[in-house]
Amino acid sequence: MMQNKTRNWAASVGLLILRIGVGSYMLSHGLGKLNMLLDGNFAMMGDPIGLGPQLSLVLVTFAEFACAALVIVGLGTRLAAVPVVFAMCVAVFVAHSADPWSMETAAMRFFSGESQTWFSKEPAMLFLIPFLALACTGPGRLSLDTLVVAAWRRRPARKAADELASSARLAAA
Repeated sequence: MMQNKTRNWAASVGLLILRIGVGSYMLSHGLGKLNMLLDGNFAMMGDPIGLGPQLSLVLVTFAEFACAALVIVGLGTRLAAVPVVFAMCVAVFVAHSADPWSMETAAMRFFSGESQTWFSKEPAMLFLIPFLALACTGPGRLSLDTLVVAAWRRRPARKAADELASSARLAAA
């Protein structure tokens, strides 16, 4: 029993470290896009899926800044990770579709003169994978989600509904 509690605590600490680490890096990417949005600088934004640069910038800013902030604090974590996963899929498979998978290959192509940039799929993949994992696992116990669920369960209306459901189950048995 004690091993399970220790294992659950360790997993929650690991998820907290993952949320803060990857969320903070994503937030820093989103901050640049938030500044572009606030400055009205839509020309710097591409239009990878045909929504127009303005809407594309709004959506990617929402994913990379707002959703990353929610993941960091662990509020609506599974739901908040989904737009980031979608944005990174668009980055990997659409925006960087012609780019190499690794930064090493991209750098070699750039320095050999074969390419004008050293863009690659790797940075987007390095965000996609942990956010996908967080969408699957949730935030762990060290999160605002845990506090919200605990508060929800303590609500008087929730207790009354639980008692009603419990008595209905007993009556049916």
